[in-house]
Amino acid sequence: MSEHGDSIVPFNPAELRSGEPACKTDINVLRVDLRKEKSNKEELKDSKKPYDGTKLLQDELNKVSPYQPRPPSLPKPVGLDMEGKNISFDEKLRGRRLRNSQESLTDPGETGSSTDSLKDAASVNGQGLASGRPLDLPPMETPPFMIRTGSFSENDESPREDFDLNKERMKPSRIILSPLQLTSTYPPLDNSAASASLRTTNRIDRDCLDYSVVGRRGRSERLQRNLSDSRLLDTMVSDNASVHSMKSTYSVLNPIRPRDVRNRSFLEGSVLGSGALLGAEELDRYFPERRLGIYVATWNMQGQKVLPYNLDDLLLPTDTDFAQDVYVIGVQEGCPDRREWEIRLQETLGPYYVMLYAAAHGVLYLTIFVRRDLIWFCSEVEHATVTTRIISQIKTKGAVGIGFTFFGTSFLFITSHFTSGDSKVYERILDYNKIIEALALPRNLPDTNPYRSTTCDVTTRFDEVFWFGDFNFRLNKARGEVEAILNQGVGADMSPLIQHDQLLKEMKEGSIFKGFQEASIHFPPTYKYDIGCDVYDSTTKQRTPSYTDRILYRNRQVDDIKVIKYTSCSSIKTSDHRPVIGMFQVKLRPGRDNIPLGAGQFDRSLYLEGIRRRITRELKKREAAMKNQNNSTVCTIS
Repeated sequence: MSEHGDSIVPFNPAELRSGEPACKTDINVLRVDLRKEKSNKEELKDSKKPYDGTKLLQDELNKVSPYQPRPPSLPKPVGLDMEGKNISFDEKLRGRRLRNSQESLTDPGETGSSTDSLKDAASVNGQGLASGRPLDLPPMETPPFMIRTGSFSENDESPREDFDLNKERMKPSRIILSPLQLTSTYPPLDNSAASASLRTTNRIDRDCLDYSVVGRRGRSERLQRNLSDSRLLDTMVSDNASVHSMKSTYSVLNPIRPRDVRNRSFLEGSVLGSGALLGAEELDRYFPERRLGIYVATWNMQGQKVLPYNLDDLLLPTDTDFAQDVYVIGVQEGCPDRREWEIRLQETLGPYYVMLYAAAHGVLYLTIFVRRDLIWFCSEVEHATVTTRIISQIKTKGAVGIGFTFFGTSFLFITSHFTSGDSKVYERILDYNKIIEALALPRNLPDTNPYRSTTCDVTTRFDEVFWFGDFNFRLNKARGEVEAILNQGVGADMSPLIQHDQLLKEMKEGSIFKGFQEASIHFPPTYKYDIGCDVYDSTTKQRTPSYTDRILYRNRQVDDIKVIKYTSCSSIKTSDHRPVIGMFQVKLRPGRDNIPLGAGQFDRSLYLEGIRRRITRELKKREAAMKNQNNSTVCTIS
């Protein structure tokens, strides 16, 4: 086509050689124009149909073969498309947007936004799929025809030997997005690691330091160290990946699902109820073997004002692998300052334990410490006292008892001081009978097994009972014979001495401590020593060494209490008595949520003071060590 709109017919020398006239091409062009005018008249009737560029494109591809030359196109009338259809202005605008979007997608130098182009292309694809014929466009890099003019490109006018129409249709269409251009360069970073840019880029919130890689590694090591004995990891709720992720990301605490919170009842529940605070699930979570470690210590302090400098040997012996869950300390003839004694106990046990309860009857002290993470499973604590003196104002002999429930197991701890004297066995039996009848426990706590309880014996109203103290029972044997057995050496068989023990004899006869048991004794008598040494009474009275300090236990069910250790503490020598310690494993049972809980109450002021003193003591140790190191420096003068 020329600049003036005239049709230009290409010169074909083959026609002249064949002898045909040169104007034959004009006649063919006129015939094509007449056929187009006839078809245009028929298509004008359907001009109101929506424009379908995809269908026209496919029809044109089917009509024209790439191996045949296409006749030159004539000037297109106004308002008609490339097929001669009469299209409206909206259809023109729609087609123009489609062509522009396709060009922008195929143009590698285009830097504009392609959001609208992708939307239009998606709409075209949707129409093609709706019509039942998929739209397979040829590759965008080398199009075999020009969509805008409807004619072949210069490269495709001659047939190609490797061209296959079916293969071209099967080629997948690819959308090439235009590359993004940077509007500005990044600011340069300083080479120093202390630069403000690097600090800002790699900054971690100090509250989230534990969530970093190093924090997770260190926390996992601490987890294996701290929980190796409790087996909490094996009893976690099994929610597979999600629970494992929560354990490793947030904390050691067991994850709780929302539905568990909805079904959870903290006020009322059965023994086997799902989600009960004191039920079987919670018990197995903290105690897979359902065994509670209890440490019992009894000591007659002889009223000494000066306390031992270190109580670690009393509460934390070095020959044990793990500390226990509950510590119960009973004292007879305690120091005048009871509060100071309790602070020293807290200082020794450290921040892992809190004082659940403490009670006193004159100079009889009874203190209970529990692990701080177990305090939520303890009920309200009750205590009662009994005096065995004729004059009640003198409170040196008698008993003090503390009772509470842990999960579904009820405990009773009693420390007592019986009448002294070698021959006053009957008076000691009277003291025992008065205590079991007058000790008013429990008051508000429910009896876990009322069918085995009796009103005349307080020890029958609890599942597990520990009775310890200075019972003052002696050995019915001459001192010389006792010393001869003791001189045989450390670790000697004590059975010859035990045969003459007044307490064991009365227990066999059933006159005292009915239903109670005692572990085998393999330690020397704990009474009476000269203060500060391992020599028995060297005064003029020459008292016979005896086992006055004892720890007895009783349980409702057989084999509920297992003895781990039963010995004396020979390193504490500030009194004429040696402390006696016992370690036990006690069977636990699930309980009901209607048990009055203590709600985690403990002596907070005592806890803070004990921890403060513990820190102060450690600082003093370090200062003394540094001072000794500086003083031991050797100087040479040349």
